[in-house]
Amino acid sequence: MTWPTFRRLKPHDAPGFPAPVSSEGALVLLWDLEQVEAYRSGQPQPALPAGDDDADLLDRREAALVLDVKPRSIDSYKTDARLADHVVVVAGVEHWPRSVLRAYGAARGAMAAPSGRPTGSGDMVPRDLLPGRIASLLDDDPAVTAARAVDVLGIAMPTAQRHLQQERATRIAARMRTEGIDAEEAADQLGYPPAVRRIAVKAAQGLYSNH
Repeated sequence: MTWPTFRRLKPHDAPGFPAPVSSEGALVLLWDLEQVEAYRSGQPQPALPAGDDDADLLDRREAALVLDVKPRSIDSYKTDARLADHVVVVAGVEHWPRSVLRAYGAARGAMAAPSGRPTGSGDMVPRDLLPGRIASLLDDDPAVTAARAVDVLGIAMPTAQRHLQQERATRIAARMRTEGIDAEEAADQLGYPPAVRRIAVKAAQGLYSNH
C-alpha cells in the first residue's frame, strides 16, 4: 500500500485494528508489529505487557508524565546528557527508558529550591544544578522575572538574567525545530512576555541556525 493510499483509506481506523502504542495525542502514531501482523492474518492479537517496566521506552508525552512536567519541558530537558545519552529513536520519534527518566526525575527532585535568600548570602546553588532550577521556575511561570529567580534561588542578578535567557532561547529553538515555526511564534506559544522576548528570540535564532 502506498503512503497516499494509506492516508486516504486509514486502515488503522477499521474495527478491530490494534490501538496505537504511542501516547494519546502524539503527532506520530506507532503500533506493535506483532499485533498488526496478527490482525492482518486474522489471528488473535497478543496482549501487550501489563504494568510498568524499567525497560519501557517512553515518548515525549509519557516522559512528561513520569517527570510531572508539561511536554514542552522535555524539549529542554532532553539536551541534558543524563537523557541525551540514552535516547532511542523509533520511527523518527524520540523515546527514553523509564528507568532513565525515573533517575533523572529523582535528581531533579533533589533540587528543591530554598524558600528565600538569606541575608548576605552569595550564589547558593551549585553551578551544575542551576539549569535544572531555572527550568523548574519557567515550568511554573513562563513570565518569571530575574528578580524572582534571585529571591528563590539565592543567585546574583546577572546570573539569573543569563540563565533565564539561555533557557528561554533553548526552549524557543526546540519549538522551532519540532513544530516548524519561527522564533516569534514559538515565543508566543511559550508565553514569554515582551520584556524578555527580544533577547531570547535573537539567541534562539542563533541556536537554531547552528543546529
